[in-house]
Amino acid sequence: MYQGDIPPTEAHQRLKGNSAAVLIDVRTQPEWTFVGVPMVERLVRLSWQVYPSMDVNARFVEEVNAMGLPKDTEILCLCRSGARSASAANALTAAGYSNCWNVAQGFEGDKDATGHRAQVNGWKAAGLPWVQS
Repeated sequence: MYQGDIPPTEAHQRLKGNSAAVLIDVRTQPEWTFVGVPMVERLVRLSWQVYPSMDVNARFVEEVNAMGLPKDTEILCLCRSGARSASAANALTAAGYSNCWNVAQGFEGDKDATGHRAQVNGWKAAGLPWVQS
């Protein structure tokens, strides 16, 4: 199992405080394009699931391995709300990466009372830096 769940604000602080830490945004290309992405150094966009089928990306760990990251690199995984990123962090931990974390709440967070995201919690609701294409 990965190291644990952390809120977006803590993830952002870790990225600022550790020049070797990496944020892997495991969402899909449409999400990156239409919803936005965190605006941080050392951001990697690598889908955990392949759009549009949403099948698990069988090459996910292989693609992370190809980056040449040391196995003790602090890796923070982020998705929309924290579920896919937990699965990605687990897969990386099972592959020998010892310092993987899940960004709970994700980029958009939970839905509010009207069914909209990015209002209750998550990266965007916390006011952390992000950009939209």
